[in-house]
Amino acid sequence: MSQHFKLTIISSIFIAGLLAANLLGSKITTLFGVAVSVGIFAYPLTFMMTDAVAEVYGKKKAKQLVWAALIAQVLVLILTLVAVKLPAASRYTFNEQYVTVFSGSIRMMIASLIAFIISQTHDIWAFEFWKEKFGGRWLWLRNNASTMVSQAIDTLLFMFIAFYGISDKFTVGFILHLCLSYWLFKMAFAVLDTPLVYLLVNWLRKPGKEDEVADNQPLQI
Repeated sequence: MSQHFKLTIISSIFIAGLLAANLLGSKITTLFGVAVSVGIFAYPLTFMMTDAVAEVYGKKKAKQLVWAALIAQVLVLILTLVAVKLPAASRYTFNEQYVTVFSGSIRMMIASLIAFIISQTHDIWAFEFWKEKFGGRWLWLRNNASTMVSQAIDTLLFMFIAFYGISDKFTVGFILHLCLSYWLFKMAFAVLDTPLVYLLVNWLRKPGKEDEVADNQPLQI
């Protein structure tokens, strides 16, 4: 498997995780007695992918991945707005439920757009900062140190933009309480996925047969 194809797979997982978190995140479940969005399972994938890409291909490639995902997210937001606004056919009897579900997703997508670009930009910068500080060593520490702050930024921005004022219940204090719970879950996932980051980095660094063939080809002039 070539390096180009590996990067394509990583990019697909990254964008899929982001879009899944946005579209599915309006549902609330309970983990260990705490009510959380089901999107909490998908979004940590994005930080894991950018850290792996930044480690192997560098900061520039990680930024390209983030901007590609941002474009995909904007496109899905526009398509969702159009889909919600279009009148339903007479035989389609679930339009009210459809609009209810996806109208909520629109606000979450806008919140996610803002939180995503700021938190991911910070994550890439922080990962590179710690990489230089530690001379490329201690990937586990660099991965978790950059993610710790980035996830806090993402959680605070997303929660306040997506939920503040939607009802009397969602006060500043209540949202801060939710943010703490969400952040702790995200950090637990970040610690648990550390071995996966190492596996991803090793997989990305391993040359495929196509790369070996390309390296052995004579230079064409």
